[in-house]
Amino acid sequence: MSKKYTRQTKKTSEEIVKILIDTYKDQEVGLKFSNPFELVVALILAAQCTDKRVNEVTPILFSKYPTIESIKNADINDIKDIIKPCGFYNNKAHSIKESARIVIDEFNGKVPCDINEVQKLCGIGRKSANIIMLEGFGICEGIAVDTHVTRIARKIGFSNGKNPVEIENHLLKLLDKKYWPDLNHVLVLHGRAICIANRPQCDTCPINKICKKND
Repeated sequence: MSKKYTRQTKKTSEEIVKILIDTYKDQEVGLKFSNPFELVVALILAAQCTDKRVNEVTPILFSKYPTIESIKNADINDIKDIIKPCGFYNNKAHSIKESARIVIDEFNGKVPCDINEVQKLCGIGRKSANIIMLEGFGICEGIAVDTHVTRIARKIGFSNGKNPVEIENHLLKLLDKKYWPDLNHVLVLHGRAICIANRPQCDTCPINKICKKND
């Protein structure tokens, strides 16, 4: 018989987030970019790849193809060769070139500052769109739900949603909007540092006394 899921209250959930923000306030994680389109490309490459590896590859790509137009017109085989260390390079190269075409042909050469429009780019879903809006434009409209957020949100009692959309909706209702921008960041860091899949370090966890520890 499976363990019964136990959910946190709004008050305790926000207490947890505040503790995690304080715990990880001096730590950085994420993709390096200098404009919204570079972030689009980095997010495409980041699928099933580490941020560290992506951050090693993107400078090479952007030094050779520094503009959206140059990526649109690039030889796809050359893009594949450059991004090969990130894995799944055939699909990712196609998504990068197609996204460049869409930005130029449909959005006048600029990544759209709209969470629905940006999802029209190839390889960009809701999670990535949330990141683009927040990191690329400074607009927080939602919460990016990746594998870390999915796993930890369930474990500590934020949500028992069956998919990222359900989990995001639960989080948006559970937490005050002022906490939204930090949530993905701190849960990713927490998942890598302490709440590691299959071997959580509960003894040293800063929220061990209020975590629901749902499995």
